[in-house]
Amino acid sequence: MALRGLWLISHGQDARGNVLFSRRYPTVETRAKRFNGASYVAVPEDGPFLKALLFELRLTGEERGFVERQDGCARINKTSVYALQTERGDLWPVVAFQKSGLIYAAVPLVTQSLNPRPALVSIGGVSQAFALLSGVLTFMNSSQKNEAERNAKVGQLRNLLMQACPLGTPLDTHLSGSLSESSPLPPSSHPQKLPAWRTSAYKGKPQVNICIVEKVKSVQYDKRDLADMWQVYGAVSCKCDIEGTAPNVSISLNLPANGSPLQDILVHPCVTSLDSAVLTSSSVDAMDDSAFSGPYKFPLTPPPDQFTLTYYTSQVPVPPILGFYQLKEEESQWKFAVQLKLHESVKNTFEYCEARIPFFNRGPITHLEYKITYGQLEVSKEKSLMVWVIGQKFPKSLEISLTGTVAFGPVSQQQAVDPVCTGSTAYVKLYFRILDFTLTGCYTDQHSIQVFTAGKPKISTAREVLSSDYYIWNSKAPAPVVYRTLLF
Repeated sequence: MALRGLWLISHGQDARGNVLFSRRYPTVETRAKRFNGASYVAVPEDGPFLKALLFELRLTGEERGFVERQDGCARINKTSVYALQTERGDLWPVVAFQKSGLIYAAVPLVTQSLNPRPALVSIGGVSQAFALLSGVLTFMNSSQKNEAERNAKVGQLRNLLMQACPLGTPLDTHLSGSLSESSPLPPSSHPQKLPAWRTSAYKGKPQVNICIVEKVKSVQYDKRDLADMWQVYGAVSCKCDIEGTAPNVSISLNLPANGSPLQDILVHPCVTSLDSAVLTSSSVDAMDDSAFSGPYKFPLTPPPDQFTLTYYTSQVPVPPILGFYQLKEEESQWKFAVQLKLHESVKNTFEYCEARIPFFNRGPITHLEYKITYGQLEVSKEKSLMVWVIGQKFPKSLEISLTGTVAFGPVSQQQAVDPVCTGSTAYVKLYFRILDFTLTGCYTDQHSIQVFTAGKPKISTAREVLSSDYYIWNSKAPAPVVYRTLLF
């Protein structure tokens, strides 16, 4: 499993892209030419690669009509894996995603012919590319406040990748832990060679800390002709403080009898072996009915710093909070109604829970009357946002509602603008966090963790659920339609 190349690209509102960083691996390219045979397509130079990538991601900013290759119904992309049109043919697979004005892209090595194209689940390099790009994203987003700091981080990438991805082979996707300019490399006379991702040996009482974080995305319409969408995206972070140069640890993730199977699993390179059944379940293939329900066992040699053991997705039966939103104009005022219902299977203890109701492309709120069954309603200082603070629990009925009327003053330049939310098109966005709970039921405990070292380790586990892009659209107006995508 190796990479032919990696790119970091800036993309601003002017629709022009700029390659901030690129790294190619000629030895991997030679292997790709040998493995792919007649189906081999060379990686173009940065300029043509950038142009093809922006076109494929629809980020050129050019006005154009319908293009069957990109806009046809058969071309809906669900995986963040693309084929780029080049002078020598289609370059595939290209892993790419956009976050905070930056595009992260990589071309993994495929060790077989590309004609016909093999299934993505059979290409191990795709998972490695996702994991490494996620590490680059985490590194770039850590304590970055301005363009100067961003440029400084870009300047560090080359040295980081020399350690984390030597000769195109990802060894450590936790780039922040690979930055070891202040710590010397272990001497060559060391009796036992350290793994590439372990820069130092721990001394002290063994400890293992594991945290499972599940983020739930949802888009709800309350319409017969539009299906609501929701999906869970999970990440398991670990910190193993264990003596020895290459300690062995085994961590198992478990599901209850009614738990939702984990899918699209990506693992850290330090995992030494994996049951093939763990990797076969996919949410991308609609015909895939495989459902491995665990336990999901990960034997590994952990790095010394905190790292993400695995990413996964899961399709839980119902969204945790189901709701509807109605907003319509009556004379000179707007009448609104919001209703939320917590599903009975969800733990009714929140660290916080609130619903934000923004009003875009309108003047400030000048008049508000409302009736609320639970919680309290606040209006932002800019008079363009209502915040329904629900608090830490739903009532025993698990249902709450907010109704009322609102009026707006003249539109000013200080008011919030949104190109989508015009007319009656509007949404409610939920923000919540639930501790000691997962929607899939996924958990681990001291009986699921084995540490093969002297002394009994101290084991700490935690889990939580966070909302992420949790939208409820106005059912009385048009709304943008979304489809599920495999994007962390």
